[in-house]
Amino acid sequence: MTELTRRSGRSVLSLAREAALTACAAAGLSPDQVDGVVQFSMYDDSVPAEALGAAIGARDLTYVMDFAQGGQSAAHMVAHAAMAVACGFAESIVVFRAMNGRSGVRIGQHSAVGGGTEFRYPIGFLAYPQVAALWARRYMIETGASELDFAAIAIAERRWAQQNPRAILREPLTEESYLASRWVAEPFRLPDCTTEVDGAAAVLVTSVERARDLRLTPAVIASAAWATHGFDLDMGSSLRYDDYLRNYAAHLADPLWRRAGVGPDDVDYAEVYDCFTGALALNMEGLGLCEPGGAGRFAREGHTSPGGRLPTNTHGGLLSEGYVHGMNTVTEAVWQMQGLAGERQVSKNDVAVVSSGAYLSGSAIVLTKDR
Repeated sequence: MTELTRRSGRSVLSLAREAALTACAAAGLSPDQVDGVVQFSMYDDSVPAEALGAAIGARDLTYVMDFAQGGQSAAHMVAHAAMAVACGFAESIVVFRAMNGRSGVRIGQHSAVGGGTEFRYPIGFLAYPQVAALWARRYMIETGASELDFAAIAIAERRWAQQNPRAILREPLTEESYLASRWVAEPFRLPDCTTEVDGAAAVLVTSVERARDLRLTPAVIASAAWATHGFDLDMGSSLRYDDYLRNYAAHLADPLWRRAGVGPDDVDYAEVYDCFTGALALNMEGLGLCEPGGAGRFAREGHTSPGGRLPTNTHGGLLSEGYVHGMNTVTEAVWQMQGLAGERQVSKNDVAVVSSGAYLSGSAIVLTKDR
């Protein structure tokens, strides 16, 4: 990863190049041995895969992919890279996300445009926090969860961020400071919402056999899954959703765990997409990591915090480390499995789950130690 800032003063390509070259150097792989590049973006806020390949000196690319589906994409792109390697399309693929997400194109100031736009705009239903707030309010009504449940999720992630020198938000967060923060879209306050940053993150995907000859301990992609349960990318589709207590994670959980040969009880740590606290709750519950309606209580009891039985978002999450659109969630999972997370390193790191996405669609991967 690059440093995360509010204003990088650099091009997106420069950020992407730094992250990719750092990943190659850490693995001990020469950039000219990279033969695949995969990236995802939204609102044309990144650079093409081929541009990154040229920038790092990857001379012969045999696999490229540019995917424009935002936060659902990080785990999905890693899965595509793994499939490409397994099918022989490439040997070493860089997967990256780069964005000037604070000083440049800000996702939070855009709304997804789709078939429902002409109906949403006249009633002022424009922005992502509004959509997330509707899901959160329904979740509260159905489960009896309170704003303090969302506070507990944000507070737990901030405890991890305090151990992460890269995190943008590191000052302590308490119930008192949470309740004193300003509203964004009820029931969400500022700490419930992702932190926009400039930066880039990248991982290198290759075969297990080749990875064993490189410098770092492999994190093995044991399983992957995608689910779309809804309609399309237009945020208005969520108004027609059939169950606000179950997002995409609940729909991909069974194939994800079945393919991995492990289950939620086997997970040592979780890196879960958290553009909003409410999204993290649905992802945790959908993946079976805690009981339905119980994510806030699970966090309040300390299970997701440092020293808890299921360390979750050990980098501080998108809420506190910064919003590299979930790619930093993948990199954190890899560092933890390689034992490279420093002060925030978890004590047991054999099995991890990573999710990407918040509501209608998304993806997940399971990572395991090389046996």
